[in-house]
Amino acid sequence: MELDYPRDQWQRISPKFAVIEQIGNTVTMIVVAAVAALIWWLNESIWPLLAGGAILIVLIITAILIPRRARSIGYLLREDDLLFRRGIMWQRFVAVPYGRMQLVDINRGPIARAFGLAELKFVTAAVGTNVIIPGMPLAEAEQLRDHLVAVAESRRSGL
Repeated sequence: MELDYPRDQWQRISPKFAVIEQIGNTVTMIVVAAVAALIWWLNESIWPLLAGGAILIVLIITAILIPRRARSIGYLLREDDLLFRRGIMWQRFVAVPYGRMQLVDINRGPIARAFGLAELKFVTAAVGTNVIIPGMPLAEAEQLRDHLVAVAESRRSGL
């Protein structure tokens, strides 16, 4: 199966992934604020508000960084492996050899389904090389899965 995009270029995930992350972050903010307010109301102590406020500050900083973090996620198909990258300050690069892939799986949560996105998961025998590429359009994830399964099958037969 041939892919629709050039092989030797970094591919990025969908910008919709940042929206999904923002939705999750916003829900977390609402829950933290509600729990802090409820505990303060029942207890009439300032500590729940201070703790909730600190957590909300961290969540606001996270919300600011979500778009940049989403742009840092990408993958590159090379001759013998798939190279995956993610991270802003702590970058992670993982090369997954095609012949070592044991499972290529597509997962879709309810919010991701609503946005037409999926995550592609590669499982290998080595725990450190397991990779999850989030925020891929479903058609692209299915096409890449089929391509990787075909390439992995041909590479394993040569072992």
